[in-house]
Amino acid sequence: MVYTISGIRFPPLPSLHSSTFRADLRTASLPVFLRNNSFSRKILAVKSSHDSDSLSSAIAESDKVLIPQDQDNSASLTDQLETPDITPEDAQNLEDLTMEDEDKYNISEAASRYRPIEDGQGSVSSPVDVNIQAKKTPVSVGKKVKIVGDDAKPKIIPSPGAGQKIYEIDPTLLPYREHLDFRYGQYKRLRDEINKHEGGLDTFSRGYEKFGFTRSTTGITYREWAPGAKSAALIGDFNNWNPNADVMTKNEFGVWEIFLPNNVDGSPPIPHGSRVKIRMDTPSGIKDSIPAWIKFSVQAPGEIPYSGIYYDPPEEEKYVFKHPQPKRPKSLRIYESHIGMSSPEPKINTYVNFRDEVLPRIKRLGYNAVQIMAIQEHSYYASFGYHVTNFFAPSSRFGTPEDLKSLIDRAHELGLLVLMDIVHSHASNNTLDGLNMFDGTDGHYFYSGSRGHHWMWDSRLFNYGSWEVLRYLLSNARWWLDEYKFDGFRFDGVTSMMYTHHGLQVAFTGNYSEYFGLATDVDAVVYLMLANDVIHGLFPEAVTIGEDVSGMPTFCLPTQDGGVGFDYRLHMAIADKWIEILKKQDEEWKMGDIIHTLTNRRWLEKCVAYAESHDQALVGDKTIAFWLMDKDMYDFMALDRPSTPLIDRGIALHKMIRLITMSLGGEGYLNFMGNEFGHPEWIDFPRGDQHLPNGRVIPGNNYSFDKCRRRFDLGDADYLRYRGMQEFDQAMQHLEEKFGFMTAEHQYISRKNEGDKMIVFERGNLIFVFNFHWNNSYSDYRIGCLTPGKYKIVLDSDDALFGGFSRLNHAAEYFTSEGWHDDRPRSFLIYAPSRTAVVYALAADDEPALADEVEVEVEVEVEPEPVDP
Repeated sequence: MVYTISGIRFPPLPSLHSSTFRADLRTASLPVFLRNNSFSRKILAVKSSHDSDSLSSAIAESDKVLIPQDQDNSASLTDQLETPDITPEDAQNLEDLTMEDEDKYNISEAASRYRPIEDGQGSVSSPVDVNIQAKKTPVSVGKKVKIVGDDAKPKIIPSPGAGQKIYEIDPTLLPYREHLDFRYGQYKRLRDEINKHEGGLDTFSRGYEKFGFTRSTTGITYREWAPGAKSAALIGDFNNWNPNADVMTKNEFGVWEIFLPNNVDGSPPIPHGSRVKIRMDTPSGIKDSIPAWIKFSVQAPGEIPYSGIYYDPPEEEKYVFKHPQPKRPKSLRIYESHIGMSSPEPKINTYVNFRDEVLPRIKRLGYNAVQIMAIQEHSYYASFGYHVTNFFAPSSRFGTPEDLKSLIDRAHELGLLVLMDIVHSHASNNTLDGLNMFDGTDGHYFYSGSRGHHWMWDSRLFNYGSWEVLRYLLSNARWWLDEYKFDGFRFDGVTSMMYTHHGLQVAFTGNYSEYFGLATDVDAVVYLMLANDVIHGLFPEAVTIGEDVSGMPTFCLPTQDGGVGFDYRLHMAIADKWIEILKKQDEEWKMGDIIHTLTNRRWLEKCVAYAESHDQALVGDKTIAFWLMDKDMYDFMALDRPSTPLIDRGIALHKMIRLITMSLGGEGYLNFMGNEFGHPEWIDFPRGDQHLPNGRVIPGNNYSFDKCRRRFDLGDADYLRYRGMQEFDQAMQHLEEKFGFMTAEHQYISRKNEGDKMIVFERGNLIFVFNFHWNNSYSDYRIGCLTPGKYKIVLDSDDALFGGFSRLNHAAEYFTSEGWHDDRPRSFLIYAPSRTAVVYALAADDEPALADEVEVEVEVEVEPEPVDP
């Protein structure tokens, strides 16, 4: 019997304990992705032994030194292992390096460290030719390498600095210097150890070039770190799942290895698309596992476990990137998205459809970055992608790796950054498909005992103090940037990583001892520092965003200065504050409370603000639109029928909340797809009834996709009120694109009046006016300003296009008068309609300009962000 899905053919898997294997022959079952299903492979009549002459790479653990052994069949890997990191001193002499032999060798095999380099525009220079001696001897420091191409330059990870600048930036950190200096000392020690034993972070973070499956001109080598296993064998379609055909050998560091030579006709021993697994005899019994470094995995129809796929398409089938990666924008406007639920239809969407249908929408809306969730393979769809099983594999639900690459390339063509929601904070507890109990032991990739289990998330927690875990995670981050051209990451669950209590049942009060004490997992923080070093050193335009709810000081300061190294922190307190406010009556809204939450962030540490993300859209919670309009959204959103007071209020406040969050909450902004037009209802993944051990049953939704999709058609329909909210969000994004107000240095809040419910502030040369009063509109209302001249309206939430009542004349001109008002040297008179946000700009400002004077109002007090229950 053969299972088929979308042209992929799956022969049935034999039983784990089947005794019908042919031990003398590896037969080729039908590969998963081969176009020619009649492919047959010739094998050597006599299979040579690889126990003695295969390369056994010793893996450095703790202070053990990696000592590779040479062999002809693995010359390319030896080259990689013995090639040291380029130091800044070495880099200065690269242009003088030459090779003695004319025999050209593939750069990815022989000297992958000299890979194509991105220039300042994000484009990739032409491949670098590296000449290797005929016998392919290892490249060492003494060898001379000629770099071809004017723009070819090495990627350099800067050395650690003194780590002391954080005390200049924030002197209140000085009482916690012992902890912070210890943290930095651990970081420097690890950098030194990696330099000593691995040749540097550059080499260390390329673990995918020696672990998992690596292809050379002579065959395929497979390596796996599984020190707890007693025996191991590579099984799969290629050898009819025979556990006796390809037995692996183990070195002193717990690394299992096997080399499979090419067939006599030169074809690879494992066909592209074949299913593969590793069978191990472990302390927990015999188990078949998907290789930890697998690049693709699929679930066959009718089967529960996933299967690893040997993914190595022929050159003509590999996607070739055509467009340069965009440069990092000064201000980020992020469209958070999920591939599977991005269709208006109740189904799982694809990379291709997202590329063709959703990316142009994101561009039209005015966003400059798309953040994609659930990329890493996860066997449980309803986990939203956060229970990862295969860290190096893009989710096969949505298509192939080549489809994902074409999506990213198309985004780059549109000028969009592509950020990946990466999960290094925990892993699925799935023992069939994932890393849990991989080698049969509890403490393999994770902490053993209770420390290795997240009691709320029901998942496993990485041991960030393990040498091989560091290699695995750092290599994983680099893999997605290198292979798929992602432009950066949003690191999920960072608070859980940085504290042994994981931020659960803890209320951060702002006392620094909460950040720098025994509850801090220094190993995890140091890992994040190393990750930022790798990302920013090798990919200077890449963006890193950390999801931290605690407000950890130094989180967004450079590692060389003593910080953790992120570019942005997610300003998570804002969304929680809006939910808190929306539960109150309008009369109870405090303007000062809103302002404080939006501006309560650390100096020089950038934030990405958002009014709501995917968290608020999940079943059991409510989006802002649903909090505001509730069930009236079902019956009163059509323009051909009367509105209701609840709908009018909801649409008005929905626009105001989003604009004030974007304009005052940070240096970046994020929106979850569909929320720009007030997507109704919630997200509910398809699921069945859940039977708990105590006998209780949690009802499912009969595996329905009805609420696991995005109804973009609602936002596009010109006969629905959703259209007005979408038009406003688009205008808001384009306003920021033109004026760059999120990153403007000039910021001054001139009015937060509790009686009038008015907020007025300047950002850049724009003046933002918010009237949150539910009833009062104000004529001849005087607002202060810094710059003299003539002002005009550039954005009006009350515009009819945005579903408003058109109470303002956009042709009106507003002239400043001298004299102090609200601590501003000038002012002008406006009309401020109720529940309206208006943005004014100097009429002469065809292009954004900085204010003549710079004044910044900074609230020094840091209030901790609340922890989600």
